[in-house]
Amino acid sequence: MASLGELERAVMERLWASAGPVSAPELRDQLADRGLALTTVHTVLSRLEQKAFVVHDEARPRRFTPRATREEHAAELMSEVLGQAADRQAVLARFVGSVGDDEVRMLRELLARADRATADPDGAGAR
Repeated sequence: MASLGELERAVMERLWASAGPVSAPELRDQLADRGLALTTVHTVLSRLEQKAFVVHDEARPRRFTPRATREEHAAELMSEVLGQAADRQAVLARFVGSVGDDEVRMLRELLARADRATADPDGAGAR
């Protein structure tokens, strides 16, 4: 997965936070504190589209939406990094050792759910 530059990340944060598609002028207004020209916002959106982070509709002005949620993006990054590791177990051990008690509890719950789903993929078990 392609990485995001600082300005690309700022644009993606606005798109992820949005309730729906957003136009370049709207994004420029949301990023007014940066003093960006509309052409700069268009350039960033074009780059994000080339990197497959966003899609646009055919309306005028075009409106942009993220291809994936923030959570899907983060999970994809984590999978990519883990996939590049020579020793996956060591990476996972370091990760688990770096998270707090709440995250450990959450990981245990998620793994237990995944185990139950694997054991009963149709959900046809006893109720």
